[in-house]
Amino acid sequence: MRRGPRVTIGFCVKNCEAMVKEALDSIIKQDYPHELMEIIVVDGYSNDKTVKIVKEILSSSDVKARFFFEDKGLGVARQIVVDNATGDYILWVDGDMVLAQNHVSKQVEFMENNPKVGIAGGKFQSYPGENLIATLESVEWIVLDHIYGGKASTRPILHRAGGCIYRVEALRQIGGFDTYIKGALEDLDAEYRMGDYGWLTYFITDAVFCDRRRGTWKDIWKENFWYGYGGHYFMHKHG
Repeated sequence: MRRGPRVTIGFCVKNCEAMVKEALDSIIKQDYPHELMEIIVVDGYSNDKTVKIVKEILSSSDVKARFFFEDKGLGVARQIVVDNATGDYILWVDGDMVLAQNHVSKQVEFMENNPKVGIAGGKFQSYPGENLIATLESVEWIVLDHIYGGKASTRPILHRAGGCIYRVEALRQIGGFDTYIKGALEDLDAEYRMGDYGWLTYFITDAVFCDRRRGTWKDIWKENFWYGYGGHYFMHKHG
């Protein structure tokens, strides 16, 4: 058996039947040794075919997988992954993401060479064929890459978990994710607290992933309302 760091893929999903197959396929096609990988799926009680698709794909995969359910939000979902992870690192993949085949290898290599980094973000690329609205939404990450690319900080600079690798030692030192966060920003909160313990966040490695953005104004509105719900709690918590 090949030796090396173990990696847990945290796959937190809900109602993403149109995209989840491509996301999972990109995970199980990684060139990182599969005996050193595991997938922990946490489903938010999807009411579409997400669970059926995920179980079908994982049943024929050689990557060890476990399945959990939750209905209390991403803070709880991510903490379920932390509580059950056997990896030295957790790499977060969303149901609408596609990883380059060497994504895990590049992320692990970076973390092994930078022991003071608690979180490292992968390199965002727009999903091919996106409409104008989704393309405009991607501009944010292009700008952030230009501003923060190649930099490390103890203050939050990533503001996301998808496409990022977390050092499990650092996560457990801060007590994991805040399970009281019902909306978004559970990742920003963890990043913030890691910095308080002296862990660095790095923006960004050359581990590429594609992320499908929201394609309608209605979806963007719903997403930002969700961010605002989590942001209200975050601001009260951290002042």
